[in-house]
Amino acid sequence: MKLQLALDLVNIPEAIELIKEVEEYIDIVEIGTPVINKEGLKAVAEVKAAYPNLEVLADLKIMDAAGYEVGNASAAGADIITILAQAEDSSIKGAVEAAKKIGKKILVDMIAVKDIKTRAAELDLMGVDYICVHTGYDLQAEGKDSFADLRTIKSIVKNAKTAIAGGIKLETLPEVIKAQPDLIIVGGGITSKDDKKAEAAQIQKLIKEGVMV
Repeated sequence: MKLQLALDLVNIPEAIELIKEVEEYIDIVEIGTPVINKEGLKAVAEVKAAYPNLEVLADLKIMDAAGYEVGNASAAGADIITILAQAEDSSIKGAVEAAKKIGKKILVDMIAVKDIKTRAAELDLMGVDYICVHTGYDLQAEGKDSFADLRTIKSIVKNAKTAIAGGIKLETLPEVIKAQPDLIIVGGGITSKDDKKAEAAQIQKLIKEGVMV
């Protein structure tokens, strides 16, 4: 299990400072959609330049022109690029093909997918690297979590790795670990804390203990 730090509500200098605090405890840093919308792919480029040893995920949530978008994100330094599960199959296949040619990975975001089981099986056959269960901000506010959906996907996929995102924090981590995703994505559960380093350290410790169990 890897830990991914999601940065959504920061500018580039803030992102670089924040990563410095927690760098030793995270595996992947995600440049979130709000950051990319505001700052462009230079946010990816500057974070990758500052932290070349960290994997960087560009949360583009691609919906169309996938090969082109993957190429741009990769040129900026992204190691993993996201596409929406709601995209056309041809777009997802195009993203996978483009990524494989240049040694990058594709994470498919299942946000707003109604038939999780069917779509996960289809995505698995398309050769995507990660399938991510994602409870967005708006559904989190209504009290929804992703654990049942993650268990469903885990029971279906044979090739892709699984990821979970949306409102995960130290208090809910044991339930996440129980479901054994390959990638745990934490945003505000770290970034909103006064002592971000201590929180990230504790989360990483629980993840490592969960792997050993």
